[in-house]
Amino acid sequence: MIAEIDAERATALKLFVVLSRAAHAVGMRAQRDVEGRGLSLTDFAVMEALYHKGPLPLGEIGHRVLRQSGSITYAVDKLEARGWVRRQPSTDDQRVTFAELTCAGRELMDSVFPGHSETIAEIMAVLTPEEQETTIALLKRLGKSL
Repeated sequence: MIAEIDAERATALKLFVVLSRAAHAVGMRAQRDVEGRGLSLTDFAVMEALYHKGPLPLGEIGHRVLRQSGSITYAVDKLEARGWVRRQPSTDDQRVTFAELTCAGRELMDSVFPGHSETIAEIMAVLTPEEQETTIALLKRLGKSL
């Protein structure tokens, strides 16, 4: 019984290490791609969220891109200074501020996103489409269990 528990624990630990290393490797490759396109990973993540979801409250952007609100505020400040994002106060709640892409920001994403999405597809091509779907389902199950 103890040997069986130790084997299960060893497998769980191995999975943790392999998953962590894979996530790090994929994340680093995606970061290099984004930086090669002239953006920081946080700036790209904010702009990508706005590109696909439209105007969002600053707090929701942080939730979507897994960043603290302070770093989102800083990123939006930088993107606003570059003319790619603008802030819009909420008409319903004065405590809420939305961010949205400007025309220049949308044009930038129109030029940058297709190449980045191709890079991500190339990274994931080591798995068949069926394996990708299985991996998505398993990782969702793991994430939701926490």
